[in-house]
Amino acid sequence: MKCLTNLTDQQLVHQYVDGNTEALSTLVNRYKDKIYTSIYLLVKDKYLAEDLFQDVFIRIIDTLKGGRYTDEGKFLPWALRIAHNMCVDHFRKVKRSPSIKTSDDRDIFEVLNFSEPNAEQRMMQGQSHDRVRKMLDMLPEDQREVIILRHYADLSFKEIAELTKCSINTALGRMRYGLINLRKMMTEKQIAL
Repeated sequence: MKCLTNLTDQQLVHQYVDGNTEALSTLVNRYKDKIYTSIYLLVKDKYLAEDLFQDVFIRIIDTLKGGRYTDEGKFLPWALRIAHNMCVDHFRKVKRSPSIKTSDDRDIFEVLNFSEPNAEQRMMQGQSHDRVRKMLDMLPEDQREVIILRHYADLSFKEIAELTKCSINTALGRMRYGLINLRKMMTEKQIAL
């Protein structure tokens, strides 16, 4: 039997549906950082992000077990679409939209696995991450969302367009304006990363 980590997403889904629960664990471990990071950057609350992350995988399990997953070899975009929709549903339930605010919670960067050789570099990198996060928080929601999905979740613009229910050109435009706004903020505040 092949090592599960060497299998494709498609093969792991089939293994899980056939009763191998380790296959799902392998999929979860493969994508947990990207999915959690995307959720966290949208909801800006560590505990809510953890709850939604669990709910996403409950929905994934229900869909796979119910035979409703259409296998197109695109597990991550499908999982991120579920995560995005669950975040939107959460904000609908509490009758508010995601707020744009700065936060001092640094946990998001623990998830991203940066290599940090020494204390000075760690401190400088931490300060850079704080600056980027604070600037991201100041962007309009639609621009922030596209940048998060592109750079943290590593989605293509086509996948972002499908996920956010807009055209590819709109997603590209939001990214462009988001980056222009980030550059403006950096210039105005004379921030060096």
